[in-house]
Amino acid sequence: MTTTEPDYDSLLRSNLERVFNERDATKRELAVRELFVDEPVMHEPTNSLLGRAAISEVAGKLLEQFGPDFGFVPEGGTVGHHGFAYLRWHAGPKGGAIAVTGMDAAEIVDGKIARLWVLIDPPASSNSAVQRGDTGT
Repeated sequence: MTTTEPDYDSLLRSNLERVFNERDATKRELAVRELFVDEPVMHEPTNSLLGRAAISEVAGKLLEQFGPDFGFVPEGGTVGHHGFAYLRWHAGPKGGAIAVTGMDAAEIVDGKIARLWVLIDPPASSNSAVQRGDTGT
């Protein structure tokens, strides 16, 4: 059985650029309608959101919080198959130090994002302690 896979790379890169880097609320809302199913779910490390409006709102608040030069930049290519994909990224001010790294992992249904998990990497100092086996216990 041959199934045509969606363009995972285009979809997840568009999510970064047209949703999470878009400062114009009208353009961002249009992108969310194009990229996400009718009732998407987004899981952040400390919160879960339901619906397109909530996702658009969170993206806008995030951009406001970190200032006009803050943005997300994809790293490498998207990996995906059978309705699931991920894309690594980093974020920070243009021309400045990287403030955070992570990845978006998504369940794709009928070529649109149905569920999105935003995974944030631990700070470098915490990550190296875990890699050494130093859990602080």
